[in-house]
Order: sequence, then C-alpha cells, then structure tokens
Amino acid sequence: MSIAVVVDAEAARAQRTQRRLWLSIFWVSFPFGILSFVLPVYGRDLGASALEIGALFSALALVPVFVRPFLGRVLDRWGRRPFLLLGLGGYLLAMLVFALADQVWILMLGRLIQGFGQALLWLTALTVVADTAGASSRGLSFGAIDEATNRGAIAGTTLGFAAIFSVGRGESSGLGQVWPMLLLAYSVPALIALFTAWRGVPETRPVELRHPVVTRRLTRPLLILMGIVFLTGASAAMVWPLLMVFLEDSLGVGIAELALAYLPAAVIGSVVPSRAGRLADRFGRRALMAAGLLIGALASALIPHLRTVGWLAALWAIESIGYAASVPAERAYVADIAGEDTRGASYGLYTFAYFLGMVVGPLVGGWLYDVIHPAFPFYLNSLFLVVGAVLVWAFLRAERAPA
Repeated sequence: MSIAVVVDAEAARAQRTQRRLWLSIFWVSFPFGILSFVLPVYGRDLGASALEIGALFSALALVPVFVRPFLGRVLDRWGRRPFLLLGLGGYLLAMLVFALADQVWILMLGRLIQGFGQALLWLTALTVVADTAGASSRGLSFGAIDEATNRGAIAGTTLGFAAIFSVGRGESSGLGQVWPMLLLAYSVPALIALFTAWRGVPETRPVELRHPVVTRRLTRPLLILMGIVFLTGASAAMVWPLLMVFLEDSLGVGIAELALAYLPAAVIGSVVPSRAGRLADRFGRRALMAAGLLIGALASALIPHLRTVGWLAALWAIESIGYAASVPAERAYVADIAGEDTRGASYGLYTFAYFLGMVVGPLVGGWLYDVIHPAFPFYLNSLFLVVGAVLVWAFLRAERAPA
C-alpha cells in the first residue's frame, strides 16, 4: 500500500471522527441557550439573591477548576474516548437533576453535576480536534466545534421557548410550571449525543504515544496565555449571570423579548466561527484574538446605556462577532505551542485558567451588582477585556500555522 493511500485513509478517518464529534456536541448543546436565559430568572423566582445567582454560575466552573490540571495528563496517558463518554453522561445526569429542582440547593447540585460533565467533555473534545486537525486547518476545525455548540443551542432554545410560550405564556412567572417538563425533555438530546459518540468517535490519541508521558509541561507562551485567559474569562463571567436580571430591570421586558433580541447573535455564532478560524489559519492567531477582545469590550461598555431591545440585539450581534473571532484562534494557538505528546496537558492547563476565572467572576459580579451599582460590573468587564487585548498583542509571539 502506497504512502499516499495511507495518508488519504487517515485523513478520511479524521474527517469521520470530526463529523461524529460535531454531531455529539450539537445534540448535547440543546439546553445551553435556554439555561443561560432562564436559570437566573428561575433562580430569582426560587428566592435566590444576585450573589446566589452568581454562585449558580460559579458552581458550573468549580469542578473543572479542580479536575482540569490533572485530567489533561490523564488524557495523554490513558486516551480520550472514555472521558468523552463520561462527560456526555454527566450532562445527561445533570438534566435529570435539573428536572427535579424546586429549591435553589437542587439547582446548585445540578450545576455541580453539569460542571463534572463540562470538565470532562470540553477538554476531551478540544484534544480530539487537535489530534485530528492538520496544522494549517486548526482554526477552521475549532471554529466548526463552536458552530456545533451554537447551532444546537439555537435549536434547543427555540424548542424551549416554544414550551414556555405554550405553558407559561412567555412570562417568567410561568417557569415553575414548565421547568420540570422542559429539563426532562432536554435529557433526550443528551442521550442521543452519548450514543452518537459511543458509536462514532474512536480513540484518537496517537499510537506511538501510548506510554507514560514524561516530556514537556508548562511553557512560557502557555503560561502567559493562561494569565490572559484567567483575566478575560473572569471578566466575562462576571457579567453574564447578571445580564438577564439587569436587562429585565432596566428595559422592563421579559425573557421572550430578550430571547428574540439574542437570535441574531446566535445565528452569527452558528456560521462565523469556522470562517474566522480560517482567517486565523491564514493570517495568524494574535490579531484575531486581540480584535475579538476589543469588540467584546465595546459591547460591554455600551450595555448599561441600552434603552431599546433593538439596540440590545445589535450589541449582542457585535459581541458575537468578537467571540467568534477570538475563541477559535485562541484554541488553535494552544495547539500550535503544545507538543504532540502533551496536547491533553496543555488544554487542561489552558481550560483550568479559564474555569478558575469563571469561579471567581460571577461571585465578584454579584457582589458588585448588589453593593456598588448594577452597571459597575459591565464597565469593569470592558476595562479588563481591553487590558487582555493589549496583553495578547504585547506578550504573545505571532503564531501562524504552517501551510
């Protein structure tokens, strides 16, 4: 058998693996959008304060903070597939617990279980993409995974709000009626995601590396990136849990209007990341990362001045473009600087920094919202994102994947 035939067969297997992974991510992402909208509102209906609502989002990141630094090394030593399946199973269990949540502490338990699934699933998925994507197409491949997440969230959010409209008439006061049915329904796509990965995603760890990993660990570029990711991740996580509550209070609209306002941003997130990733593959990672952070900073600074839902939709769309530009480039940068034998460990440390920020950010944001001023977290987020963009440009060396 010729070398060309072997290479073609390996490329075909990699493409099949990425397609199956894409489908698994698509199905498991169904509840993501609806939870972002209704969890803060439902938590407040159950009597949660702004600080407790922030804690619900911190709880999601708590398990990844403890697990990620060690899990990456485990992936390099023992493989990717078992942990991908465990992560998807964690999401399935979380949906079942959410369906039973009629008190804040049960919501917290569901978030912790979801955090367990998140800790395993996304680190493993990023490593699988790094294993199967060529050096000159990493940004494209990581962007495609982001699109799978956003398309699944759009589908799930559409179905979720259809249920809320039919049972609760689109009012936040009706969430208690529809919540158990809704979250139980989301267990079905989670089960499909688990089955799809079990049938279609094989082990991707390189055969020659199936022995104890003893080589490179933390490098200077990765350490710098971890610091930037912690800062910007904590900053963004500081405002998102409070955004729905702030907008309900300031604009006087319900979750139905807010969901419609978010639709353009969701559509952008479902088609732009792979195209932005292709630009990062062609022109380098650093410029896309910095530009995305600056766009996010602008949007955050303008949110406290919103007076109409139309302007909110425009700002969310702009923010989505920034996110789509920066995230695939950032993930591809990690693959660029990681050795083939330490991909799991590199993504483990990278995502550890992000989730550590997600633990700290919501708690700080909730406290600032309650004690200082509701608008203050948004201005502080804008400042931190600008600082992050400056740090990216000043301290990360220009990386461009080889053609």
